[in-house]
Amino acid sequence: MYIRSTLPVLGLAATGMAAYILEDDYGTSTSFFDQFSFFTAADPTGGFVSYVDRITAQNAGLISADGAVYMGVDHTNVASNSGRQSVRITSTKSYTHGLVILDLAHMPGGICGTWPAFWMVGPDWPANGEIDIIEGVNTQATNQMTLHATDGCTIANDGFTGTLLTSNCYDYARGQPTNAGCGIAATSSLTYGTAFNNAGGGIYATEWTSAGISIWFFPRKYTPRDIRNGTPNPENWGTPLASFAPGSCDFDSHFSELQIVFDTTFCGGWASSVWDSGSCASEASSCQDFVANNPSAFTEAYWLINSLQVYQDASSASVGRVNATEHLQAQLPLEGRRRRSVRHGRGF
Repeated sequence: MYIRSTLPVLGLAATGMAAYILEDDYGTSTSFFDQFSFFTAADPTGGFVSYVDRITAQNAGLISADGAVYMGVDHTNVASNSGRQSVRITSTKSYTHGLVILDLAHMPGGICGTWPAFWMVGPDWPANGEIDIIEGVNTQATNQMTLHATDGCTIANDGFTGTLLTSNCYDYARGQPTNAGCGIAATSSLTYGTAFNNAGGGIYATEWTSAGISIWFFPRKYTPRDIRNGTPNPENWGTPLASFAPGSCDFDSHFSELQIVFDTTFCGGWASSVWDSGSCASEASSCQDFVANNPSAFTEAYWLINSLQVYQDASSASVGRVNATEHLQAQLPLEGRRRRSVRHGRGF
């Protein structure tokens, strides 16, 4: 892992004050993948996907890293009964608190059948919690950000530019769809999928402190100077796209030891459940039929990462920890993105 430090910069963010130094720079060479494990078990979300190991992914051209990190899916073959080949990677290091900054040139969203996500989750779901930073399905036009936690965590409806969908982070909360968690939807199409890609991507910055979790998005041409200079100061960034501040929630008891995950799955509990209600229904009778038989539709279903960096409060810059890969592999099928029912209130 490429690790370097910068002089701390004082920043008063929406969720508290922190002087940040760079803890982890994941780089953009092949060593990027040395810092992640490749998940190869059955998809916990019920997706029509075959997650492959690193060697298989390399040989199939699904991953590469040379100045930017590419993670795609099979877009040349009719899929087998086990699903379309894809990758799902999880950082071997976990974090409690921090400022995660992703410079993303391209994402897989905006395509019928896809369900991509950039998220964080712990080894014991839901006890460690889950932070969904980028997530969407099919031709969804805007990003959706969500927290999943054990009972007793709700968020307030203020301090952000997005639209509150649900306020209780507990997946089985009364009055909310099962597995909804507490969700906030972006209002700009630049945050996700086709419009995001056409604009050259952008920056997602996620600040996580004891006081809450905030997510900012910056279109590329509006990237803050302090981020470009490696001295991020959330005080300069204005109102976040999403702010998960407690209505009633002790964040430290609900979120800890989270690992970074990238994945692209297909269909599953969410994308399949809304297939008939959107424009994708005209493409095929079912999500699985479309994904299996239209490989060329997924040429653009890839992540292209310019950089991934994690900053920490100068007073706690060593909170990250390494988990054994075999322990991670055993736990991941129990993670948060299980089979989800239809989500209500989506703006797509």
